[in-house]
Amino acid sequence: MTVSKGDRVKVHYEGSMENGEIFDKSEEDKPLEFVVGSGQIIPGFDKAVTGMKEGEEKEVTISPEDAYGERSEDLFIDVPRSKLPEGVDPEVGMHLQTQDPGTGKAQIVRVAELGEETIKIDANHPLAGKNIKFKIQVVGIN
Repeated sequence: MTVSKGDRVKVHYEGSMENGEIFDKSEEDKPLEFVVGSGQIIPGFDKAVTGMKEGEEKEVTISPEDAYGERSEDLFIDVPRSKLPEGVDPEVGMHLQTQDPGTGKAQIVRVAELGEETIKIDANHPLAGKNIKFKIQVVGIN
């Protein structure tokens, strides 16, 4: 049986940057479980598991357009300091949680610059604009 769209699969994976730095991996006893083609994961990962067999392993490199997209200057946003929660003293590189105005979902942003009256946040995904590599092993297909 090979993986196809609509299948519920369980995979072990290890995600790394081109320089080999690991940014995420499944726990030994807890494989990632998702429905192929449902939009639960990045498109490149979906494409990579499609056609694999249970027990099969592979390594793939996924380009930004099939991962987290290109970095966008539109996602650098000036925020008045008065909008920050009381007691928050922002520093460049600090991560803050906010709500996406379009979806209302929680979103992590990074402080990119500090100004007198405003701060500039970077709402790009940390992996945006990067090629990423995955080692994938399919451990179950339903």
